Amino acid sequence: MSGASIPFRQACRDSTDPPHMSLERHHLHTRTVEYNGYRRNDGLFDIEAELRDVRHYDTQVAEKGLLHAGTAVHHMSITATVDEQLTVRSITSRMQSTPFGFCREVEDSLQPMVGVRMGQGWRRAITERVGGVAGCTHLRELLVNMATAALQTLPTWQAQSRLRAGDPAVCRGERPHYLGQCHSWKLDGPVVMKHLPQFFQPQEPAGATPAQE
Repeated sequence: MSGASIPFRQACRDSTDPPHMSLERHHLHTRTVEYNGYRRNDGLFDIEAELRDVRHYDTQVAEKGLLHAGTAVHHMSITATVDEQLTVRSITSRMQSTPFGFCREVEDSLQPMVGVRMGQGWRRAITERVGGVAGCTHLRELLVNMATAALQTLPTWQAQSRLRAGDPAVCRGERPHYLGQCHSWKLDGPVVMKHLPQFFQPQEPAGATPAQE
């Protein structure tokens, strides 16, 4: 694809049409982010993250010169090995494509995250341990959402394993991490009342006086 300037025309449109239905658009940039979770045969779990930034037109970049359309300006990946408590046991990162060679000086900058648990305080730990010029913006972006991928990977596998063994999916007294974190799982909602009634907390009627001890 040529590096020539890209024309852009705005067509007339009906005010009720969604904007993308009546505008001529040119695809400029794609960021692809993928997370995968794996169970290992040693009892640990690998959470993998990969990011690519691709421009769909030729660009001039400071160190590399002409970067042809479709060539990744950023391509980075992380593998974090965690235990059943979501504590990071080891972590590796790769910078397959970067704007500057100097970027690779922080390719192994995530080691301070070993020993940190993916859960409450994860974002704060990232900022404190690998924030600013101590690390890479894009590796940090990947790292933040690795906790979400881990929470999609481990608790579901553990719950399904318990069901296959004939046990309840939720351990007695163990509150699932997702309760109170979204609309469907609000503690006074119909989903919790039906599927996890032991954690249901009915809403106090408006104007009700709290019970006295």
